Amino acid sequence: MPDQRTSVSDGLARELGRMVEDAARNYRGGTKKANLAKGHPNFVERTYELWDNLAAEQALRLPIIERPAWKTIKLGVHENADSYRQALKKAGYEIGRRANDMMGHPNFKIVAKSVDVELVVVTVAELGFPDGATRKDIYEKALSLGFQLCPPEVGPSLRLQYPDQPNGEWLLIGMEPIADSGGALFVFYVEHDDYGRWLYGHYGYPGYVWRGSSRWLFVRGK
Repeated sequence: MPDQRTSVSDGLARELGRMVEDAARNYRGGTKKANLAKGHPNFVERTYELWDNLAAEQALRLPIIERPAWKTIKLGVHENADSYRQALKKAGYEIGRRANDMMGHPNFKIVAKSVDVELVVVTVAELGFPDGATRKDIYEKALSLGFQLCPPEVGPSLRLQYPDQPNGEWLLIGMEPIADSGGALFVFYVEHDDYGRWLYGHYGYPGYVWRGSSRWLFVRGK
């Protein structure tokens, strides 16, 4: 993937420099270990990775309405469901049966023009339901906080644009449910397991109860 980093301001760079200098002076490993670390061929890149991880952890400490976008993805890249299917298969992604049915439904619509959408990720517990909640209650709370439901296209678009999804992670798409070929309601979710990186469909009934640890994606309001 292309490097999407942007530079920081001069003031912040100076502040970070002072913090790193203080941390180096107080490093408990001593001069010998510090010298070894400095000589690592990936020292700079590993430092950036540490900052990325710290930034992600700190973002989760913020109230959910103040969090920065978890990920920005582009919609409208493909013309129709078949184009998405072909792109997913070409890239080596797996499509579950229900997800495939959902993409064939008339309610699976593609945006007319290419557009970027900012996604936020929240757990059911963070929305105020530590013991779990129905999809209906989850959506109502998310909308009351200013989030928006995802267009259905977010499902396959996110799958295509999230190649580095950690193994074991699965994320539900907060969207209007779509019926599969049998008429049952489902929402998209993306998962990476030992068998591959998947686009799936999961139960979308209003009364279906989700655990407090379940993670949902919504569009960040403007």
